Amino acid sequence: MKKMTSLKLKRMLEERLSNDKYRTSYNRNNDTFRVEWKDTKQGVTITLPTIVAKYNEQGEEAVDAILEHIQESLKIMHQKHDLEGMEKHIFPVIRATSFPVETNAGEKLIFKEHTAETRIFYALDLGKSYRLIDASMLEKSEWTQSQLDEMAMFNLRSLSTEYKVDRVAGNDFYFVATQDGYDASRLLNESFLTEMKENAKGELVVAVPHQDVLIFADVENKTGYDILAHMTMQFFTEGRIPITALSFTFEDNKLIPIFIMAKNKPEK
Repeated sequence: MKKMTSLKLKRMLEERLSNDKYRTSYNRNNDTFRVEWKDTKQGVTITLPTIVAKYNEQGEEAVDAILEHIQESLKIMHQKHDLEGMEKHIFPVIRATSFPVETNAGEKLIFKEHTAETRIFYALDLGKSYRLIDASMLEKSEWTQSQLDEMAMFNLRSLSTEYKVDRVAGNDFYFVATQDGYDASRLLNESFLTEMKENAKGELVVAVPHQDVLIFADVENKTGYDILAHMTMQFFTEGRIPITALSFTFEDNKLIPIFIMAKNKPEK
């Protein structure tokens, strides 16, 4: 398999997304590729190095997956969605504080502050994908933001909290990665966090490097912090929707961002 590069991937995506209704563009400085509807300018921006890394591991499967994601997202953007009757399909999603608070079309997204690193947005689940809820959708529903938040958090608590565990160098690492789009959102499930903290033998540290993973580390020695720091950074750089490379402690029902200075790269 030939090694992929950003420019090769850009050309491949341009070819496979050739459509009179789409406009594509490449930002060389940020190494990002954008596809948008010509009429509304709504679209999707992807970070090419992330997909390149996946291609070099998975081959064409990685390109097929990102194409499906782009096309599904574009289709959803062109549809009108009502919140009425969709109460069970509303979930919170975590994003970095740098994430845009309005769409390219100028619609303000509904969000609330969370930590110094994160904000909470709200999503209408549509099966294969979801749409972030904006002010016009909320206004049409006649719900308050408080009611929206209550519904989202209630639905979040119904999601599975199953995880896989690895023990490395005397530390336990727990991974929630169901790929349902709300793995990082489970960070907002306080009863889940409380349960994990109560069962921890050492210090519980939590990380949400990107949308599709939640990591708990039961740190029992200094090596555990090094492992978590390297692991979180790797996940952060590879994630489709990065959130933060920082980790959090959970004290008095509050998440506190912490910076871990990794000294030694752990052995695989």
